[in-house]
Amino acid sequence: MSLVLINELFKQKDYSKALLYINETSKLSDDLNYIKGQAESSYIRALIFTERNDYFNAIDNYKRSRNLYLQIKDTLGVAKVSNSIGLVEIKRGNYKVGLQNSLSAIDIFEKQYLKEELSAAYNNLAEAYYKTNQIDKAIEYNFKALEVRKEINDKDGIKISTKNIAGLYSILKEHRKAIEYYEKALDILNPKTDQVLRGEILPKLGSEYLRFKEYDKASEYLVEGLKYNRQQDNNEGLLRALNAIGHLNLQNKKLKLAERQLNEAYKIAQKTDDKTELLENYKLHIALDSTRGYYQNAFFWQNKFYNLKDSLSKINRPVFPTELEHLDLIKDNSNSKDLTDNTENNATEASTSLSNPYILYGVIAAFIVLLGLLIYSLLKTKTHKEALEKQKDILAEEQIRTEAILEQTHHLEEVNQVKDKLFSIVSHDLKDSISSIKAFLDLLKEDSISKDEFYELIPELSENANNASSLLFNLLNWSKSQMQNLEPKPELFNIQEVFQTKIALVEQKVEDKRIVLIDESQNDFIYADRSMVEIVIQNLITNAVKFSRTGDVITISNTEVSGKSLICIEDTGVGISKDNIDKLFAAHKNFTTAGTKNEKGTGLGLSIAKDLVELNNGRIWVESTEHVGSKFFVELPKAGSKA
Repeated sequence: MSLVLINELFKQKDYSKALLYINETSKLSDDLNYIKGQAESSYIRALIFTERNDYFNAIDNYKRSRNLYLQIKDTLGVAKVSNSIGLVEIKRGNYKVGLQNSLSAIDIFEKQYLKEELSAAYNNLAEAYYKTNQIDKAIEYNFKALEVRKEINDKDGIKISTKNIAGLYSILKEHRKAIEYYEKALDILNPKTDQVLRGEILPKLGSEYLRFKEYDKASEYLVEGLKYNRQQDNNEGLLRALNAIGHLNLQNKKLKLAERQLNEAYKIAQKTDDKTELLENYKLHIALDSTRGYYQNAFFWQNKFYNLKDSLSKINRPVFPTELEHLDLIKDNSNSKDLTDNTENNATEASTSLSNPYILYGVIAAFIVLLGLLIYSLLKTKTHKEALEKQKDILAEEQIRTEAILEQTHHLEEVNQVKDKLFSIVSHDLKDSISSIKAFLDLLKEDSISKDEFYELIPELSENANNASSLLFNLLNWSKSQMQNLEPKPELFNIQEVFQTKIALVEQKVEDKRIVLIDESQNDFIYADRSMVEIVIQNLITNAVKFSRTGDVITISNTEVSGKSLICIEDTGVGISKDNIDKLFAAHKNFTTAGTKNEKGTGLGLSIAKDLVELNNGRIWVESTEHVGSKFFVELPKAGSKA
């Protein structure tokens, strides 16, 4: 009755109470010298340790149980324990030992056709073969498990085996068979109780149809999978669905939609640390940016893809021969016992030989001499090592001081260059704005234009005054806060506010050129010098307007990528030739071209922008196609060490 009770408590997963009764059962079995009771109680104790992932104690109790079953020659008990040992060893990564134990247990289960035990054993073996890259064997044992589970009407087991078979066929690239078994699995799922399994299968089935470019079928399953996993708040299923539906939209050339879905998938993959899906996401991002012609972005994703792929390839799953020698459980036990006896005999002989006093004294003397030599050698080595370490420390300090001086010198040179360029561009822009205002006022003063004509020019005068005011504001801000040093003063601020301010400054010019300006910016806090960032953003927006034609589109946006804020100013203007792209950020080339309405520039705008961005631990780059348009990217930190 005690054995029946602990079995029932284990099935009900009341492990704490089960352990209390197991201890009582063990004592009672010992008192009665009832070996089967001792074996059974040790076995249940081992099962509980396995459930708690305490594999050390589990194996210890399994072995004790198996030895007890061997004493009473209970073959079925030995097989039952060996199968459990096999499962634990497989979980621990000891695949060879695990496979041998499970195969040996299966021999006994098959002879006695014990269906429930066979179901678990076949499933364990299928998992072990999968983890050791033996996919054909994994499929074979999943089919065996499926057949037995159908006979015993194990509904949950049937679903798992069917889903596993589909996944294995997908690995073997037998995608039609994968579709067949995924659909079979879907048909037998219970919508109320099998939500997780359904959420896993739907995106996988959609991906299989996508391989055959059956977009309608793929779309049906992927959209359902996406909605289903969102409802269930299942991040793993949602990640698979977003990657797959992003792939579908990429193939259908719906690039904006694909980008949104792949970016969402990327964030989830980072949270869940699902490296397989993250690798797939990198691959899809490469394809997306290559399709759009954003080759620098594609290169960024490609680096991530190969770094992750290399790290995953280092975690090689072991492969063992498909045919392993089955253990003869009874024979192996007796051999191990003989081996123990031999070891004890050898130890006895060794202790007898050492009992001779002359041999013992000689060994001790030799040991003392060797120990003395070793201590002397260690002391000499330690003294020499300490002297070397001191010398190394002195040299290292000198090197650090030298490097610090060189770095400071280089930094001061850079700061002076930036200051010179900054005042050059600001003075040029101020001169243009003020000269324009003065020219209009002179015309009015000399009666060269009527008051009505002058009123028509007021919007342009207002824009020039705004530009001059903005430039002076930034310049005075710097003068006040930094005086002798062009050092960034980073703070957390909302980049969307900067966009809105700078867009307002170019509204009149945008209206005059009949340009469509789309603001897709969003609330996002970055950590940088606000004044510096304002000059960069103003420069990029002004340039976009300058090189856009009537009817062109300018889009301003920002997203989070790898924990940083990625700003993008995109236009469909005249674009930049490949020869000129390299000259844009080079201060010494002073490269400039006239705008679409013959607007002039200093050629220092992008050069100073690059310096200001880099001073704030960011980077700036451009992707452009002549006669198609340009995309300027600025990447800035979202938080700093002091933030």
